[in-house]
Amino acid sequence: MWKFFEKLKKGLSKTHQGFVEKIDRLFLGKKTIDQDLLDELESLLYEADLGVKTSSDLIEGVHQGLKRGELQEPEKIKDFIKQEILRILKLGEKPLSIDFSQTKPFVFMVMGVNGAGKTTTIGKIAHQYSSQGKKVLIGAADTFRAAAVEQLEVWANRAGADLIKQSKGSDPSAVAFDAIHAALARDIDLVFIDTAGRLHTKVNLMEELKKVKRIIGRECPGAPHEILLVLDATTGQNAISQAKLFNEAVGVTGIALTKLDGTAKGGIIIGITEELKIPLRYIGVGEGIDDLKEFNAFEFVQALF
Repeated sequence: MWKFFEKLKKGLSKTHQGFVEKIDRLFLGKKTIDQDLLDELESLLYEADLGVKTSSDLIEGVHQGLKRGELQEPEKIKDFIKQEILRILKLGEKPLSIDFSQTKPFVFMVMGVNGAGKTTTIGKIAHQYSSQGKKVLIGAADTFRAAAVEQLEVWANRAGADLIKQSKGSDPSAVAFDAIHAALARDIDLVFIDTAGRLHTKVNLMEELKKVKRIIGRECPGAPHEILLVLDATTGQNAISQAKLFNEAVGVTGIALTKLDGTAKGGIIIGITEELKIPLRYIGVGEGIDDLKEFNAFEFVQALF
């Protein structure tokens, strides 16, 4: 746990520099809080990719605190921002809890645009469960991209999971169908269905995803039990637009936010939680098989500040 916290802290260093250190510099040597300072603070929050709504709400909270005479010192304002961010993120902290005696196989349908880290996320979660002795199967339903199946095969081997695949260009729903039936026949605990992620603006992709979801539900009533959307933190506000599109089309039940270690836009996690109200299941801060962890709001805020 401590090792991951250190990794998280290191991973969030760019966001810390672009956000927390800038707040510190803004307040340095300031004795009074005036409107100019608040305007600067608001644009700083906005630049840190917290999103318009979150930034406005935080500034409004500071205004109210100033009126009540509670936030006269810069240090108190910084602490107020930290506590508010923690409060927002706490709302998004809902780790998955699977009761295999009630739900077996438990089916994940995994979505996201190409390059978001979908395949590696599947591999890492699959590894976590297989390490606990669970039988895992992965269905390679991203059949448009040849490399996707090969990459998934590598991860399936690393995670000790079964893989169901078909030839390139075959019908993704057929792969989902085969994966569900193989899982039922082999007494599998968890199934991951990887889906295509080419261009989130194309209507036909969303129709394809709806069809995959329908087939999964038809062959395994109640499934998919988790519709996990993988978002790339480095894309900032664009990640929120993507999430809205996927959510409208298919209904997202959880989010995995990857590549937090490669960006100064880590503040996007706050905007995502505040605007989307979708549980944040996992965060990723590296390429290693153990670099994806269940999201913990307190740990994240401690590492950020």
